[in-house]
Amino acid sequence: MQALVGTRVHASVQHARQLRTSALMIGTPSLRTSNIFHLRGSFVARSADDKAAHLPVGDSTDSNGHDMQMQSSGSMAVPLPEQPVVPVPTGPIGIKVVPALQAIAVGLAIRFLIPLPAGVTMQGWTMLSIFVTTILGLVLDPLPVGAWAFIAITATLVTQTLTFAQAFSAMTNEVIWLIVVSFFFAKGFEKTGLGERIANLFVRALGKSTLGLAFGLNVAETLLAPAMPSTSARAGGIFMPIIKSLSAASGSLPNDPSRLKMGAFLTQAQFQTGIHSSSLFLTASAQNLLCLNLAYELGAEVPNQFFQWMAGAALPSIVGMVVTILLVYKLCPPGITETPEAPKDAARRLEAMGPMSRDEKIMFGTMAFAVVLWVAGPSIGISAVLAAMMGLCVLLASGVLSWRDCLTYTPAWDTLMWFAVLIGMSGQLNSLGVIKAFAGSAGALLTSLDMHWMPIFGMLHVAFFTIHYMFASQTAHVGALYSAFCTMMLTAGVPPVLAAMSLAYSINLFGSITHYASGQAAIFYGSGFMTLSEVFKIGALNGLVGFILWGVLGMPVWHLLGWW
Repeated sequence: MQALVGTRVHASVQHARQLRTSALMIGTPSLRTSNIFHLRGSFVARSADDKAAHLPVGDSTDSNGHDMQMQSSGSMAVPLPEQPVVPVPTGPIGIKVVPALQAIAVGLAIRFLIPLPAGVTMQGWTMLSIFVTTILGLVLDPLPVGAWAFIAITATLVTQTLTFAQAFSAMTNEVIWLIVVSFFFAKGFEKTGLGERIANLFVRALGKSTLGLAFGLNVAETLLAPAMPSTSARAGGIFMPIIKSLSAASGSLPNDPSRLKMGAFLTQAQFQTGIHSSSLFLTASAQNLLCLNLAYELGAEVPNQFFQWMAGAALPSIVGMVVTILLVYKLCPPGITETPEAPKDAARRLEAMGPMSRDEKIMFGTMAFAVVLWVAGPSIGISAVLAAMMGLCVLLASGVLSWRDCLTYTPAWDTLMWFAVLIGMSGQLNSLGVIKAFAGSAGALLTSLDMHWMPIFGMLHVAFFTIHYMFASQTAHVGALYSAFCTMMLTAGVPPVLAAMSLAYSINLFGSITHYASGQAAIFYGSGFMTLSEVFKIGALNGLVGFILWGVLGMPVWHLLGWW
């Protein structure tokens, strides 16, 4: 009889363990970080808010995981001996040797096997070899992005290519800190539940399909873009938190296979369509105005800038947004496509959430305050990053976010590290004259071909687009190459307005080809819903499609507008 009872207790304990392991593996929010135990006749998972889920199982274990055998009186629990813990299998630890050697080999070949080009110093050439190794490492993934970037920047110091101040000069870059603070805003959306509430409102209105959600989010960004010219602020402060909440509500979690249910598609769709929504209005992105100002200095004046910009961008931009979402839907199909009951479920969740809490109201007010400053700030001397920092101060002072919340939000600090490294390297390539030397050589070659301006116009655009793989900022690309390429076009006979406007549009089109191509790229990649290979593959394809689409649809429109 004792043996029979012992067998029954052991079987029930094993069954309970299986249930508990399953709950943890599927990532159920209320079970994943819970104190788990089970009482006689029921399995109980208690989360931080003391909600419990009951499943019928055997006898009991305590909250520390000790096996408990209930005596016949039901009033006493005696712990059984500790069971050996089976180690959880882990992935490879440390560097992946083959991908690392491949990346390093290419860099060494550039440094020691390719002759030094005219106009480039040995310091600049070494910097280029390290930069190429860094980019290849990000593609081949021998280490996490931040770790590889740290090794790369250390290599610039070991080889005395850069000083410490030069290597970490980008740590003071405003765009980078805007991204970091935007991550903290995302944490606030998550912690207060405001993101969940907004997500449910979207689902209630557009949630019958995942595709409908993607179109709804894209329309929302397009309408907001003219008044909010920071693409990084739009991505990190508004849309990425909403996407994370929508995905979580559907059981789609970052850095997890479940990301493919919804999160990966929505993130990629929002990321890739940004190249078109940022191009529709002159004020939709800060670099748009910068380009036209630089063109004016070269004598390529654009009259009635706001109208000309929108008229030239409307057709390719709107068509591009639709085509891009459909293309991403094919390339990164969501596991959840049709959700006919989702609007009703969202309505019920909103009703259960009740009115907005104190923290939600503060979070909403802070974001509204930040958006107003992002719109009106330039006229009163408040930059986008300062507006974001002021908003974060409000969240910290009110207790909506604690400093520990910020310290433990690792995506923000990881992005700060690797993005600062890439922007710093890119800036040093420009300072050392490497990029200008390449641009000058390409321009001299094209102008010597004695061709009509139209093919030269096309080839310069291809070069201007492709070279962005060497840049970690759209603004940096504008500062380094816009004037040079515009000058080459004007020299080749390209009409001034066409040269100025087409290059300005192109700046937006390569904003999603890599995870470092722009400020918003770093935010979307840092969400955990996209892998590095997906970013490069889908980014390259969408960039190519967008490039061709703007050329095919844009040129006839620009002809009608009298640009050529």
